[in-house]
This record gives sequence, C-alpha cells and structure tokens, in this order.
Amino acid sequence: MEREQHGARIGRRRFLGLGIGIGAAAAMLPVPGWAKLKRVERSLSFLHLHTGESLKTVYYADGRYLPSALKQINHLLRDYRANEVKPVSPDLLDLLYALDRHLGTGAPFEVLSGYRSAETNAMLSQRSRGVAKRSLHIEAKAIDIRIPGVKTKDIAQVARALESGGVGYYPRRNFVHIDVGDVRTWTA
Repeated sequence: MEREQHGARIGRRRFLGLGIGIGAAAAMLPVPGWAKLKRVERSLSFLHLHTGESLKTVYYADGRYLPSALKQINHLLRDYRANEVKPVSPDLLDLLYALDRHLGTGAPFEVLSGYRSAETNAMLSQRSRGVAKRSLHIEAKAIDIRIPGVKTKDIAQVARALESGGVGYYPRRNFVHIDVGDVRTWTA
C-alpha cells in the first residue's frame, strides 16, 4: 500500500512538473490576435445614414465593456422605424473593431441597418426577397454597413477572411451585411 501511494506521489510530481514546463513554453509563444484584444482599448465610430446620428466612442477599456458607451451604441443602432432599442452583441462590436483594424481607415461605419424589431423585419421581408425572415438583425447580432473611401467588395473580402460570422455582399445596393452567427457568405 505504501508503495502504491509513493508511486502516485511521483506521478503527481511529474505531472505538475510537466504542467509548469508546458505553461512556461506557452508563455513564450506569440499571443493570438483575439487574445491581444483583451488588453487593448477599443473604439468605434458610426454614422447612421437614416437618422443622421453619429457617434465615436471607446466601448471597451481596462478589460471590460463600458456600460455608458454600450448604451450610446445601442441607441444609435436601434430600430429607428419603431424607435426600439435592444442591446447589441458585444461580439458584433468586437468584429467591427477587428474589421476596422484590418482595413486601417479609422473612418466611421456608415450604418444602413442595425437592430430591427420582428415587426420591422417582417415588413422589410415583404418588400424585398433579400431580407431573411429569421434575420440576426432581430437579435441585434447583425449590421449592414459601408465605409467611406473603401469599396464594399474590399470590406466583404476582409470580413470573410476574419471568419467570425456571416458576410453578405450586396454590390448593387452598395453595402455589406455582417453578423456573428454561423460562418457563411453570400452575394446578392
């Protein structure tokens, strides 16, 4: 019995030693891109094309999302037709932040559509085949944008490369749909 316990102690020591070694080796590896974002202050800039409202704000700092900034973003990205506000997914904001960093423009995102109530979405889907009946806009996890001075084709290409959700490219209507649902792409 003593021998078994002793063997178990040696096993644990080796296990702990391996863990420390692996941890030290991992600490020397480069930090993945998204992990680096945890330490970076994040800001976004918007211009809503239907309401004329604009906003430039730091929405994440000191390792946390800033409630007052999120409230401002939620208001700007509201369903302006119904004047209904829903909290926008922080994942969507982080995806926009990553997109902005990759494009390197610093220009505001021109917003065509952010959150949409179920009623507004149903009304729009009756008018256009391009509006999904179960759109992620209803969950505040999608946005339709363009960026001044950047071709929508280029926005779509970079968003697709990020592989962080759905990307719809609408060249005739000159905008890109971005969401944080399943990774998928389409052109309409």
